[in-house]
Amino acid sequence: MKFFKRLEEKYPWFKYVGNRYVLVLIFFSVWMLFLDNYSYLEHRFLNKELDELETNKKYYQEEIKKDSLDIKRLNNPDQIEKYAREKYYMKRDSEDIYIIEFEEEMIEEENNKSL
Repeated sequence: MKFFKRLEEKYPWFKYVGNRYVLVLIFFSVWMLFLDNYSYLEHRFLNKELDELETNKKYYQEEIKKDSLDIKRLNNPDQIEKYAREKYYMKRDSEDIYIIEFEEEMIEEENNKSL
């Protein structure tokens, strides 16, 4: 008992921290912030993951829109031929194809691949 009195005299703030209600409040706060399954740190991690998933969802929805437009365009036989020539470098038997690549386009393609 004298030990606590001396501590209170030496450190006046100890009187408030030594109160059992304050101790319970501090314990509860530490428990909720760091130790619980629904802690603040866990919520931060889950929120970051949720944001990442939402950005992925937006990206894939945009890709689905682009692909559905391509599918609609490919219903026309002329468009199918154009697509095959552009993307897969297909040709007719009597044709020769020369592919001309510019340095700027090659650099952009390399940068896109690395991302």
